Amino acid sequence: MAIYGISDAIDGINGIINEIKANINAIDGILKAINGIINAIKGIINAINGIIDSINCVVKARNGILNAKNGILNAINGIINAINGIIDSINEILNAIYDIFGAIYGIVKAKNDINNAIYGIFQAVNYIFNGLQNGMNGINNGIVEAIYEIVKCINGIVKDIQLH
Repeated sequence: MAIYGISDAIDGINGIINEIKANINAIDGILKAINGIINAIKGIINAINGIIDSINCVVKARNGILNAKNGILNAINGIINAINGIIDSINEILNAIYDIFGAIYGIVKAKNDINNAIYGIFQAVNYIFNGLQNGMNGINNGIVEAIYEIVKCINGIVKDIQLH
């Protein structure tokens, strides 16, 4: 009977070993599930980072558009300044013509009025070119910056899509 007792003891030990193996397999399954959860959380974090990057791109593009708007407003101001310069120059020309006629008729003695009139004409042309050049530079810089930010934004979105 003693042999039967040893056999039963060995069967009992084998049963315990099988239970330990089952517990180890269960723990391994739990660890795999935890790794799956961690990977899912990493994916969510990457998606959130992609959304944040996309929002940053939109903000930068918006800033570029606002800068373009500011460039356009600066251009308009340059044109307005050029027009004001033209008006001032025309006024100087008319005053010079008045002084010339006054000098001819002896009303006013105007030695340098012709020179002043010519200077006024050149000043008007200078105002026109400077105003137009400043205006075009402002528009050009603003548009280039806006396009650059939009392209960067699109590039970032494409990279985010490729990563996922």
